[in-house]
Amino acid sequence: MSGKALYFECANGISGDMAVAALLDAGADQNTLLQALHSLPVQGFRTEIRRVTKAGLDCCDFVVIPDDAHENHDHDMEYLFGHGHHEHHEHHEHHEHHGHRNLQDILQILRGTDMTENARSLAGRIFRILAEAEAKAHGTTPEKVHFHEVGAVDSIADIVAFSVCFDSLGIQRVYVPHLCEGTGTVRCQHGILPIPVPAVAHIAEAYALPLEITAVRGELVTPTGAACIAAVRTDGALPPRFVIRKTGTGAGKREYERPSFLRVMVLETAAESGYGTDTVVKLETNLDDCTGEAVGFVMEELMENGALDVHCIPCHTKKNRPAFLLVVLCREQTVPVAEKILFMHTGTTGIRRCTMARTVLPRREIRTGTPYGEIRAKAVSFGGTESVRPEYESVAGICRRTGKPFGGLYRELTDFCQKNGGSDK
Repeated sequence: MSGKALYFECANGISGDMAVAALLDAGADQNTLLQALHSLPVQGFRTEIRRVTKAGLDCCDFVVIPDDAHENHDHDMEYLFGHGHHEHHEHHEHHEHHGHRNLQDILQILRGTDMTENARSLAGRIFRILAEAEAKAHGTTPEKVHFHEVGAVDSIADIVAFSVCFDSLGIQRVYVPHLCEGTGTVRCQHGILPIPVPAVAHIAEAYALPLEITAVRGELVTPTGAACIAAVRTDGALPPRFVIRKTGTGAGKREYERPSFLRVMVLETAAESGYGTDTVVKLETNLDDCTGEAVGFVMEELMENGALDVHCIPCHTKKNRPAFLLVVLCREQTVPVAEKILFMHTGTTGIRRCTMARTVLPRREIRTGTPYGEIRAKAVSFGGTESVRPEYESVAGICRRTGKPFGGLYRELTDFCQKNGGSDK
């Protein structure tokens, strides 16, 4: 087996609450989720996790209920129709008078929530994707966007819940061949909009999400659902062979001519050689007019926006100029964002690109208890043996807390992890 993967079967579209419910049904830790939601530094909602039936199939249903309404509404439809929309496909409707939060307000809320750094980073990435889409739709910048609807407490809860559930599953690869979308138009606060709505279209454009337009009259893909997929998708085509370890079915709230549910599958991909293979894109550009500070900033931005690795090599270019060769490894869907960062912040006028196949060892993320508390580690298999190494962030956190030297602590924790192992994340 070459790793734990997740397949999103979006034949009936996707929304935030559908995705959360499907992940819960597939084994995401419900107690961890409830702990995170209870710690959110916002008020005015409660949640329910229940079982419902869709087209005769048993499904998990995740519901966020604002305090001032005891029925399940659709905040993504609120985005489209404005307050007071009460047609047959409603859920998570917003408060009439909630504050208008900007991106920094949202990130501050995430910093005050009890969840892992991985989950916090994913939630922040989803909100940034939404902010970019809203900014493009309204001709402004992500920093100036006010989340009139997406900043409401029910939407914050959906995105935090998705991030916590996804993180708890310990997924390494995410397969999403395409998103099925409906057709027609919707009436919103600003008039009649075509489907897909602008936010969904801009997210699909920026992150190369394949869409399949179906004959269904109505919106199947919501902005929150599209943003969640954009943030986690690593591959389009499913591997040729895999084993299904768990399935999860999440209920939607809208009723069209096809049943409203999302199915996910937790997979393990088979590799007879014991190795795994995948593809990555390598981007590189020569920088001869950037300061070291600028290059460092760009490298941080690339990593925060989904790059797998970034490295910088000193070189000499034409006219014998000292320069940097900046190399980025990323997934195909991250290329547009990475190229935008390079063009925006470096002044480069060209970026070289190539797709590369690579061989990878089977690996899994684990948690293990140590004398310093629980840490995250990575278990890597080769030749019938498994080596366990602590994650940098866990070691660095203990260093800052205890004052111990990094090198000695890293060796100590490596020996401890190798002897004691751990449990799947």
